[in-house]
Amino acid sequence: MAEAVLRIVALRAGYATGLPVVRDLSIDLHAGEIVVLLGPNGAGKSTVLQAISGTARVFGGQVLSGGADLAGRPAWQVARAGLASVPQLANVFAGMTVRENLDFGLRARCGRAGPDMAAVLNLFPDLAALGRRRAGTLSGGQRQMVAIGRALLSGPAALLLDEPSAGLAAGLVMQLFAALRALAGRVPVLLVEQNVRAALAVADRAVLMAQGRVVRVGRPAELLDDPVVEAAYLGRKPA
Repeated sequence: MAEAVLRIVALRAGYATGLPVVRDLSIDLHAGEIVVLLGPNGAGKSTVLQAISGTARVFGGQVLSGGADLAGRPAWQVARAGLASVPQLANVFAGMTVRENLDFGLRARCGRAGPDMAAVLNLFPDLAALGRRRAGTLSGGQRQMVAIGRALLSGPAALLLDEPSAGLAAGLVMQLFAALRALAGRVPVLLVEQNVRAALAVADRAVLMAQGRVVRVGRPAELLDDPVVEAAYLGRKPA
């Protein structure tokens, strides 16, 4: 297999010194992949993304991308290195228009190659008619599209998404995940998602977490066929 676009090695991270939320976690993300982090609330999934993106404290381990170790660097340096993060909340510039939000992504490209505006609007066609709307007036689904579109326009090496389907209607969830699958060939995605079935339908690999550690890594079909995983993560009781 080709060298990983993003390699996390023995990561320990959290928010208070001496109290790691993530413990010795190692995962890889390769070109063309969607990897989803699954697990119960409090497992440390979002903390993994925040540690990678520079918004949670790193106590040990490595975050390797593009030949550099980004562990512990501030968020602006991580973004400049090509890791684009889309948090669950506060993910758009609310006072700016949709077009201004998207243009900001282009200005953050730092010389990297990436999709043009037409490609992003083709991926999220609803945004074409919203260019002059203030992002803060949009629905949750529309804001997610703006945030992901802006991240893509920055020309990232990898995309980090935290709960992109949170609060969305079922139809928008399907639209969003179809778009994620379409863009994975261009930029790999590390995804945290509570909508397990929607995530597994588009993911190439799933990483199950509990208490800040990896407990299982596998293909979606393997996990869906495991009765213990079904019971723990999909709400079904083993036969």
